[in-house]
Amino acid sequence: MSQRPPRPRAFRLDDRRIAVDDRPAPYAPEAVIRSQHDPIPAGVAPLPIDEAELKIETAQKSGLIARSRFTLARLAWAGLGGLLSLALGLWATNLIEGLFARAESLGIIGLIFGVVFLIGLVGVAAREMVAVARQTRIAELHVALARARAADDRAEARRLVGRLVALYRDRPETARARAEVEDAMQAIIDGRDLIDVAERALLRPLDERAQGEIAAAAKRVSLVTAISPRAILDVVFVVAQIVRLVRRIAEIYGGRPGLLGLVKLARSIGAHIAITGGMAVGDSLLQQLVGHGIASRISARMGEGVLNGLLTARVGLSALAVCRPAPFSVDKAPGVSEVAPFLFSKGD
Repeated sequence: MSQRPPRPRAFRLDDRRIAVDDRPAPYAPEAVIRSQHDPIPAGVAPLPIDEAELKIETAQKSGLIARSRFTLARLAWAGLGGLLSLALGLWATNLIEGLFARAESLGIIGLIFGVVFLIGLVGVAAREMVAVARQTRIAELHVALARARAADDRAEARRLVGRLVALYRDRPETARARAEVEDAMQAIIDGRDLIDVAERALLRPLDERAQGEIAAAAKRVSLVTAISPRAILDVVFVVAQIVRLVRRIAEIYGGRPGLLGLVKLARSIGAHIAITGGMAVGDSLLQQLVGHGIASRISARMGEGVLNGLLTARVGLSALAVCRPAPFSVDKAPGVSEVAPFLFSKGD
C-alpha cells in the first residue's frame, strides 16, 4: 500500500517547534510538453471552432481573399477596362499633339501635366494594392488565430500573436498592451491562454472604440432620418454614414482601406449579414422592434429612424466582426442591443 503524502497544516513562522527540512521532496509532478508535430493523444480532441467564427471566416473568404476562377463577367469587365484605357490614352495623345501644333510651349506644359497625372495614378494604384493586401492579411490572421486557439497550438499561437503585436507596432497608444503581450509570450506555455491574453490586452480597448463609433453612427442616422423631409436624403445620409463607419472601424483595427478596399470590405460585410441572418443572429426584425414595445409607441416617421439606426448598427457589427484581427474568445461578441440600447428604449 502506497504511503499517502502528509496533509497540509497551518503553523506560525515564529514557532520554535518548527524545523525546516532541506531534503528533496519524495516525489515531484511531471509535466509533458507536446510539440505541435506530435500526434494528439487518444481521447483528446481539439475544441471545435465556434459557429460564429466559421461564419466570419466564410464571409472573409468571400470578400477579401481573391478567387482565381475564370468567369465570363470577369472577361467582360477586363475587355471594358482595356477599351476605356485605350480611349483615354488616345484622347491624351491627340490632346498633346494638338497642343504641340498650336505652340511648342503648350505641348511641353501638357506633357508635364500628363506625366504628373501618371505618377499620381501609379501612386494611388500602389496605395490601393497595399491597403487591400493589408486588409487581406488581417482577415487571414483572424482565421489563423481562430484555428490555433481551437487546436491549442502553442508554436502557432506564439507566431500569430507576434504578428498581431507587429500590426500595432506604430500605434503609441498600444505600447503598454504590446509590452504586456510580449511578456506573456515568454511566460505562458498554453497557446489558447496566450491568444486570450493578447485579445484582452490589445483588442478590448479597440473593441470599445469600435462600439462607440457604431453607437454614434446609429444615433446620428436614427435622429436625422426621423426628421428628414425627403426619402432620397435618408438614403444618401445612411449610405454616407455606413461608408464612413466601415472605414473608421477598419482603421481602428489596423486596416487602411481605400476605394478597392472598401469595395472588398463591403462584399465581406454583405456576406456576413447574409450568413448570420439579416438584422440579428437568431432574432428577426419584428422581434427586435415589437418585442421591445417600439412599434406600438412611436410614430411611423420615428419608426423609420429607428429602423435605419438598427440597420446602421447591424452593418457596423458585421464590419467589426470582419475587420477584427482575432476571434472573440474572452468576451462575447456584442449585439445590436448592447452597442445601441437607446434604439430599444420604451416610450413613456
